[in-house]
Amino acid sequence: MLNFDEPHANGTIVDTAGAAKRVNVSQKKLINCNQVDVNQLMPLKYKWAWEHYLNGCANHWMPTEVPMAKDIELWKSNLLSEDERRVIMRNLGFFSTAESLVGNNIVLAIFKHVTNPEVRQYLLRQSFEEAIHTHTFLYIVESLNLDQGEVFNMYNEINTIHEKDKFEMDLTTDILKPTFQTNTPENAQKFLENLIGYYIIMEGIFFYSGFVMILSFHRQNKMTGIGEQFQYILRDETIHLNFGIDLINGIKEENPDLWSPQFQANIIDKIKQAVELEINYAKDCLPRGILGLTSPMFREYVEYIADRRLERIGLKAIYRSKNPFPWMSETIDLGKEKNFFETRVTEYQSSSALTW
Repeated sequence: MLNFDEPHANGTIVDTAGAAKRVNVSQKKLINCNQVDVNQLMPLKYKWAWEHYLNGCANHWMPTEVPMAKDIELWKSNLLSEDERRVIMRNLGFFSTAESLVGNNIVLAIFKHVTNPEVRQYLLRQSFEEAIHTHTFLYIVESLNLDQGEVFNMYNEINTIHEKDKFEMDLTTDILKPTFQTNTPENAQKFLENLIGYYIIMEGIFFYSGFVMILSFHRQNKMTGIGEQFQYILRDETIHLNFGIDLINGIKEENPDLWSPQFQANIIDKIKQAVELEINYAKDCLPRGILGLTSPMFREYVEYIADRRLERIGLKAIYRSKNPFPWMSETIDLGKEKNFFETRVTEYQSSSALTW
């Protein structure tokens, strides 16, 4: 007679012979663990995942709480050049669809194959934050009375946006197949490649040049409502990136055979491709210099952050470029209770202060 494990009312696992079995911390794994029938959160094994979850909760915000009156007034005026408007529109066009791609990947691909409950707890939080970010771009489009179709369909009409989105969607194709499992080395590597593609490349590289462009307006007291919202998105993305790095490194540690020289070479190649895609996007956004920004500066910046991402997952820097925007680090470290120009107090935090 076959015995099947059944859940017991007190949260333990009971087999049909009546013997209670508690989940041992050592039995928990990030992928390929059968202890996922019920999200038995305690005892925690990956405390870093729970800390990221708490930090995400502490950083909670909603776009509709940020006033847009000054942005609307400036957008309706003749004080913004066509090149400045181009930068704003291109970034709204990219982020409006990119955030939804990240959310889809979490819900439809990553969550299914991560088998640890505390990591899943964070993924639930992150998926909500992706919804907030998409909400943000809709709120901006509505506030400025922009053509919704133009902004949200830009990924189909602007080649440099389309190529970045396609790069990411290609990483998800196989994982979305109903029969995909991570129980073979090849598939586990494909899953790890997906995590690197979305956390390291999409959120860790593609997003950051856009942050520089929009926050450059904010530094000059232009489009401050959009700038304030991008500051909060940047803080969310910082947590997303750190969580993704911990998840990637954790899977590597538990499955060292996946991190083969051939796989490492593949990841380096993917990051090199992404750097060129992002540099092309920066050239498209900035055909001429504005706000002290030029497209050559973005080659240096994208190469700089690519090196930092490589190092965080145990690979060597390949570009050795310098950071032309040191103020970005100051923006990330800025106390959350004030916006960049201290125009108003914005306190959304419901627990202890965030530490960056």
